[in-house]
Amino acid sequence: MTAVTPITTGRRPPAAVSRSRRGRTGWIFVGPFMAVFALVFLAPIAYSLYLSFFRDQLVGGTSFVGLDNFQRAFEDEQFWAAVGRILLFLVVQVPVMLGLALLVALALDSGRLYGKSFFRIAIFLPYAVPAVVATLMWGFIYGTRFGLVGNINDAFGVSLPDPLSPSLVLASIGNIVTWEFIGYNMLIFYSALRVVPKSLYEAAEIDGAGEWRVITAVKIPAIRGALVIATIFSVIGSFQLFNEPSILQSLAPNAITTYFTPNLYTFTLSFSGRQQNYAATVSLVMGVVTMIIAYAVQLRGMRKEA
Repeated sequence: MTAVTPITTGRRPPAAVSRSRRGRTGWIFVGPFMAVFALVFLAPIAYSLYLSFFRDQLVGGTSFVGLDNFQRAFEDEQFWAAVGRILLFLVVQVPVMLGLALLVALALDSGRLYGKSFFRIAIFLPYAVPAVVATLMWGFIYGTRFGLVGNINDAFGVSLPDPLSPSLVLASIGNIVTWEFIGYNMLIFYSALRVVPKSLYEAAEIDGAGEWRVITAVKIPAIRGALVIATIFSVIGSFQLFNEPSILQSLAPNAITTYFTPNLYTFTLSFSGRQQNYAATVSLVMGVVTMIIAYAVQLRGMRKEA
């Protein structure tokens, strides 16, 4: 008998060709995102890290200083004062804002609120107002000489506390941020409530659960994922606080310092102090702090959900 030698054509199997084509197609779709991600996210971080290792001096020009900028940041009292102020803002403002947003979402989902569409749009509308416009508007309302507070004082002969005083300005900024973002968080919670299976409500009613029991035992546990996401977004947004204090600074220069928030401090260092290298270092440290706290919030939420 004669052995038959298989004829090889040098072509790849059809399955391998198909996988190769799928791989190329996938990169065609993912490639633009990866390019933009590298350009607007990875490249700025890498450049900031590069700047943090140098210092621009009047004598000698730019010189390599290693980790000296990071040591200076950890010993900078103004920077840590700004971080402490933001932490206080976060601890007070975020629970108030999310609590109000959750309350509104529950009211809209209850089906007992007349004019639900009107209230949903009205509460969401402030989010559509640019932060600069909203801050200017509230700044004029807070004015004791030309704004609503001043008009009330003149009309009724009273002396209301100055919302832009050093002791109240942080609460005033928190009021602005809360007014802006209640609608945004309400929409997240309301959307999550709309996809909760109706069978859960029916089972709770069969068991004799009242409205409050349904809220605490069914609705809130069912949207815990949305609560965690909204909390993480709010934490990150608190550490990014810049527009409101920056705009109100001209109205309350004695209350809002150049290091009122970490972002405002970084902006001042970079554009007024001409310390771009140290500003890059502060921004990197602030980014790590934000990441750690946001990750801790996420772990806490996931543990509760589990």
